[in-house]
Amino acid sequence: MSPRCWACFSARSNVLNKAVRYHISILRKQLARNNSNTTADPLKGPLHGTRVLDLSRVLAGPYCSMILGDLGADVIKIENPDGGDDTRSWGPPFCGSESAYFLSVNRNKRSVCVNIKEKEGQDVVVELAKKSDVLLENYIPGKLSELNLGYEHLSKVAPHLIYCSVTGYGQTGPDAKRAGYDVIVAATGGLTHITGPEDGEPCKVGVAMTDLSTGLYAYGSILAALLHRAKTGRGQHIDCNLLSTQVASLVNIASNYLNADMEAKRRGTSHPSIVPYQAFKSADGYVMAGAGNDKQFQILCKCMGLPDVGESPDYATNRQRVHNRKTLLDILGKRFKLKTTSDWLEVLKDSGIPYGPINNMQQVFSDPQVVHNKMIQGMKHPTAGDIRVAGPAVSFSETPTVLNNVPPLLGEHTRPVLKDVLEMSDNCIDSLIRKGIVK
Repeated sequence: MSPRCWACFSARSNVLNKAVRYHISILRKQLARNNSNTTADPLKGPLHGTRVLDLSRVLAGPYCSMILGDLGADVIKIENPDGGDDTRSWGPPFCGSESAYFLSVNRNKRSVCVNIKEKEGQDVVVELAKKSDVLLENYIPGKLSELNLGYEHLSKVAPHLIYCSVTGYGQTGPDAKRAGYDVIVAATGGLTHITGPEDGEPCKVGVAMTDLSTGLYAYGSILAALLHRAKTGRGQHIDCNLLSTQVASLVNIASNYLNADMEAKRRGTSHPSIVPYQAFKSADGYVMAGAGNDKQFQILCKCMGLPDVGESPDYATNRQRVHNRKTLLDILGKRFKLKTTSDWLEVLKDSGIPYGPINNMQQVFSDPQVVHNKMIQGMKHPTAGDIRVAGPAVSFSETPTVLNNVPPLLGEHTRPVLKDVLEMSDNCIDSLIRKGIVK
């Protein structure tokens, strides 16, 4: 499709009597494009040739789309012309004109500003959806449908499209219309209740793990849907929500309650079913140490100079250690206070038991293994200058993750995307800019 002006787009998008033939032709082109790109250049990432239309903001959705971008997908981030993604203003700290928060989850994306409240803006998104493999959004259920951008609308003109919705509570149900915020859903879904000191108040987790886990669920679900489409040629709607993610992520805590009627409680860093498995205060800080089985417990006791404790019938099995938790932890706690953290790390080195320090950020990003895993990546930003970001968590033997594009400036790619992807003329784009449809 190569219309000379936006009017041509609007006219063509309204021709419904040729819908069936149009759907088939678009699907064939889409599959042909995917097939041609699958083996074209393995150095561009395993998702090279896949286009993601990202209408999400803040964290869960953008985290998902960033991972897809790291794997080579072409991610087109649709932003409100009036300020863009909320996190662009979430600071301090700021790096140049950009917030450090925004920089953390928006690399490998192209920013296109579209006013989707206007009909012509909606038409722009529809045309981009036709040329995309995936649409990701995190609006309150029903909001995009009001703008003719819901799954029921786009699936008619783009049957190949995988439409992934990220919400707080799901598409239906008594809380479906509630705005979803990580800290609220973490509380509702039980995480806050089990986080914090044993005798203290409930605490939020240090990062928004409910948001991040939902982003990971969305990412995995999108890949599964791409596999399904490769077999059937059909797209589908994916419903991801923070509450379901959080409840599913309770894992053993949920099982304890559902199967043994065992109510959960806060335990600080300790574990309800494994002893010892927690942080211990050292002479100058803290050491995390644990024993996942009886042999590991005996090794820990020998390393600590407590062989009699390791051989005591009161602590011979994990069941007994859990039963005698208080007395055992008191013995271990007193011994850990006799050495510094670095001393204990040296003592436990190569022992085979799980152990480690509690690091601050400076220590995390100085850790030799973190550096070795290339978890610090440098990028050159047009306004922030040299920035560093936490690198991708996964590496591939055949197809690398890629960090080709820095987090975009607001609307940085509006003209290039409309011109290259939709083949719009400069005059047509200028007209949309003058009318405030794009920026």
